Amino acid sequence: MSVRPPLPYEFLPQVPSFELTSRDITEGAGLAEEFAHGGGNLSPQLAWSGFPAQTRGFAVTCFDPDAPTGSGWWHWLALNLPGDTTELPRGAGSSDQALPGAASFHGRNDFPGHKYDGAAPPPGPAHRYAFAVHALDLAELGVTRDTPAAQIGFHITFHTLARAVITAEYSA
Repeated sequence: MSVRPPLPYEFLPQVPSFELTSRDITEGAGLAEEFAHGGGNLSPQLAWSGFPAQTRGFAVTCFDPDAPTGSGWWHWLALNLPGDTTELPRGAGSSDQALPGAASFHGRNDFPGHKYDGAAPPPGPAHRYAFAVHALDLAELGVTRDTPAAQIGFHITFHTLARAVITAEYSA
């Protein structure tokens, strides 16, 4: 029996949670082909509420801890979303122009690309995809489009007031 790597937030400082819903993905369920890299490559719709009143901005990420890299795989980093954002529609990960707010942009994922790039596991067991919305204590993270994803994750971690996560699975 193989042991799965931990989900990305199990070893980080604990923070409160808030409500995250989606019309496109369900906790623990399979990810539809339209959200996979070889399918439609669309980012799923996400909506959130109940985050702390002192939230100044958001980051939305998608991470695959099961990628055979030893360090997982970043699929999506939507950054500097305004503090009054409560939803990203399906496909918002296609470009910076599809994100709300003048300062919002996509960090470089591990494909590499500056957008959402969906599930693309090698043949074998299903991989988990953790879609997270991070409520932040600042409006802008102070990173660039080409800051490495791990470094962006570091900045997100130290500015997170609360976090909401939906984890879905996909296999090739």
